[in-house]
Amino acid sequence: MLSLLAATAAASDPIQWAELGLRPYLFEIGSFQLRYYSLAYLLGILLAYWHLSKMIKAPGAPMAQRHADDLFFYCTLGVIIGGRLGYAAFYQPELFGGIELFQLWNGGMSFHGGVIGVLIAISWVAWRGNLNWLRVCDYIAVNVPLAYMLGRIANFINGELYGRPVESDVAWAMVFPGGGDIARHPSQLYQAGLEGLLLGVLLIALFWKTRARYRAGLLVGLFTVGMGVGRFVNEFFREPDAHLAHRVVETGLSQGQWLSIPMIAVGVIVVIYSLLRPPVGGGKTAPKPQAA
Repeated sequence: MLSLLAATAAASDPIQWAELGLRPYLFEIGSFQLRYYSLAYLLGILLAYWHLSKMIKAPGAPMAQRHADDLFFYCTLGVIIGGRLGYAAFYQPELFGGIELFQLWNGGMSFHGGVIGVLIAISWVAWRGNLNWLRVCDYIAVNVPLAYMLGRIANFINGELYGRPVESDVAWAMVFPGGGDIARHPSQLYQAGLEGLLLGVLLIALFWKTRARYRAGLLVGLFTVGMGVGRFVNEFFREPDAHLAHRVVETGLSQGQWLSIPMIAVGVIVVIYSLLRPPVGGGKTAPKPQAA
């Protein structure tokens, strides 16, 4: 039965994205459109803020609610500014010096640039509040993957950032607008599932079900490794940006993969550092009673 189902799926035509009834906006009023990509950013930030506010009420929190409020504001700026400047720096340097750099609605946001922007924001808030920078990073990192997942789902709804052509029969292969009449991987959904949902559930479970939050750097280190590995793997299925396709031909790896390698290395170093250090705060193991 399984082989019959597999054969049937393999024999079917690829899914036509255009026939799914998707559009890039939720509704429009006149010339105004509430686009899913903007909505994903908004919902992701609000979800992260809500969950962070719950996290800091648990024992061992390295900050107070006022610090979470500051992080909400500055990390939002860091994501937007860092994401856009990172895209220009890593993928399209010609944007510098032109008004297009500030036209966020034209797309082009770098995950790695957003990470740098958030790290700068965390550093500013931690310095002002005399907070443990690494532990604040732990708390922020837990909330990033699910917000990231919403962004990738929005990419799929927009029919953008689609995958490479499939090299064999794949039941869920899709034909995307702008991608020609070629069946491609829906790589946006791969990223939403691996780098978003799976990593997010793992980090949330580690925070609430274990004592990982008392290991300074462990959660952010695992996040960094998970994101780096997920991005590296998914780049094999994602279509490279047209103006950077030569990088794959010349080196065998995409720009996103080259950026992910140092990310993985840093994450591994942070995890090792965290495990070699004693737990902090309420995570310290109580001393065993002395025998009489």
